[in-house]
Amino acid sequence: MPLPLEPGARGEDVRDLHLRLAAAGFPVRGMTPDHFSDATSSAVRSFQTARGLDASGLCDSTTWLQLVEAGHRLGDRLLYLHAPNLRGDDAAELQLRLGSLGFDAGRVDGIFGRQTERALVDFQRNAGLPTDGIAGQDTVRELGRLGAKSDQRDTVAVVRERERLRRSPRSLVNRRVVLGEFGGSAAAVLATARQLRTLGASVITLHHPDASRHASDANASDAELYLAVDTTADAACCAMYFATTGFVSTGGRRLAQIVAATAAEVLQIPPVSLGNRTPVLRETRMPAVQLRIGPAALVGTNLATVAAALVAAVEHWFLEPLEDIHPEQEGLSRP
Repeated sequence: MPLPLEPGARGEDVRDLHLRLAAAGFPVRGMTPDHFSDATSSAVRSFQTARGLDASGLCDSTTWLQLVEAGHRLGDRLLYLHAPNLRGDDAAELQLRLGSLGFDAGRVDGIFGRQTERALVDFQRNAGLPTDGIAGQDTVRELGRLGAKSDQRDTVAVVRERERLRRSPRSLVNRRVVLGEFGGSAAAVLATARQLRTLGASVITLHHPDASRHASDANASDAELYLAVDTTADAACCAMYFATTGFVSTGGRRLAQIVAATAAEVLQIPPVSLGNRTPVLRETRMPAVQLRIGPAALVGTNLATVAAALVAAVEHWFLEPLEDIHPEQEGLSRP
């Protein structure tokens, strides 16, 4: 399929888009089935907003994949460990139900990986079901029976992330940081990396356009923090962290708030921090933030100051990774 689909496009791909939008709860009223109209763009934008994606109104590859995933309901198909990993709203619902019952399926990212399989097998063992690691009708039925009692609980992944951050060292020295950019922001990333290394951090920089590769490399490095920098032509200071139904990265949200506020002081632009499901935020396993700042010309002329602000934000986060933890409460002083 040629992507993106945009206003004016025609054909069977657009017809399929309309069907998937309707199935996801975003029907296009009064449309011609095979014509991408302004009404189509509005429905796409509403879907993107609901899914925590960039609301461009264009159906790009990320939006299309999300539409496909939205079509899967728990119980409609067998879920099991597969290469490549099965993805969908059904996998996310499975992770949410397992996590709410105390079985650590990891982040609610809708990706059925090894951690989800381990949690599923553990649940099956405790429920007296065959421990085959396959979420079939019997397993889904038992999850539904038990899950109604636990819908309001934090998942195990949320609790463990908080506890991991609470126990982490309150220092930047020897902490593992990954800085990334997808093209056009290398100068800002490299300047930030240099300053962080001077302060004792272990820093890896990633420079390529593939967000999934960023996530894979960051995960493989066992990083404790991932920060991507995107410079834009327009004025912007928006820090995004991973959030979805049933899961918010506590550390990522805290980092986004600090990064946005610190960068905004330099750019003199109101800060924004928001939950999002961009591929790099979804697929990373550590607290992660994707920062969009601009205009690019202003960032370029204030490169050293912007880099210093990002360094200060990262250091601040390592000292106070949770909102309810402050250095003075633990006998620590801010440098």
